[in-house]
Amino acid sequence: MTTTLADPPAVAGVVPSREERAAGFARIERLVALRNRIDAEIAEEVRAAAQREVEARLQEALADPERVEASIVGQLGLALRISPTRARTQLRLARDLHAGLDTIREAFAAGELDERRVAAIVVAARHLSSDERTELDRRLAAHDLPMLGVRKVADLARTVAAAVAPEAFAARARAARRDRHVTISPAEDGMAVLRGLLPMEQAITCYAALRKAVTEHWVGAEPVTRTRGQIMADTLVERLTGQTATTPAQVEIQVLVPVESLLDPDSPLPAEVPGFGPTALLDEATCVGWRRLVTRDGIVIGGDSRRRAFGGVLADWIRARDRGRCTEPGCDAPIAHLDHRRRWSEGGPTSLENGRGACAFHNQVREQAGWSVEGAATVTPTGRRYALRL
Repeated sequence: MTTTLADPPAVAGVVPSREERAAGFARIERLVALRNRIDAEIAEEVRAAAQREVEARLQEALADPERVEASIVGQLGLALRISPTRARTQLRLARDLHAGLDTIREAFAAGELDERRVAAIVVAARHLSSDERTELDRRLAAHDLPMLGVRKVADLARTVAAAVAPEAFAARARAARRDRHVTISPAEDGMAVLRGLLPMEQAITCYAALRKAVTEHWVGAEPVTRTRGQIMADTLVERLTGQTATTPAQVEIQVLVPVESLLDPDSPLPAEVPGFGPTALLDEATCVGWRRLVTRDGIVIGGDSRRRAFGGVLADWIRARDRGRCTEPGCDAPIAHLDHRRRWSEGGPTSLENGRGACAFHNQVREQAGWSVEGAATVTPTGRRYALRL
């Protein structure tokens, strides 16, 4: 049976029957099952492709397992059009589904489970042996997983995993505390999201302290002019920096300004903060310094350098031009290294045109045999070409 995305053409003035409305939802259900089956097939292809790469590299006498995995992850990221981090997750999902999770894999292939639910189960089982995964798989089969939300599936899988291997689960929890960290990511409209991965009791304590600040403000003599969320956000800034939320931050902000905006005050083109996207509102009172970089057709107008390393203003220009993100297709990681598109050892100049921003992973994987950057494309060991996002 052929499934199409288009609905039957509507007839003006005719109210759809109950059967027609039900048929529309039935088509959605079939499309969801089809999407799940395609994702399952992709997972099988990911595993097969990785196995072929491993077999090919085993012919090398000094093959380094970590470098082999990095090369595989790099190629999968390009093929799947996702970041290396997500590609590594996809690889582990495809691999672990064949290590005891047979029932889950079959439900995935049949279109009954989607990738998010399957991934939640795989993550919950990552510390288990193959036999323990088999027991987890058996116990999960007794539940109607397709009708549970992703969060409920994840909670159920972790609960069962803890019952199957309590000592391994406790060791995993202890190890997780060592992975505490803080990250920042762009949000819409000139905003950003600051995240902290903390031990649960510490996170609860931090949040409780911010809520307490709200209560203290509401019972104080000062008029209440801010919402609960605004008070909590301002308190977070004040306690982390030791300054009020309106005190200028000790940072310099680069702003990309289209040349059209300079020539025409009524130009609709917005300014852009590299790595955080376009913005129409910037509070100049909250920053010490601004650096305006003029662009034409989205490209920063810059200069050249004779040095080998990208530094100073040239480094700023490259980071700004590449919007603070790795230029490899599908990768959204922040720029960690500035790389020569044409290698310095091959006569490539240290210039704006020959420079590119790259995350640590993609800069390092390029140094492996078979990887190269030719013109504006990355070439993988199998000869596949992927255009850079320049």
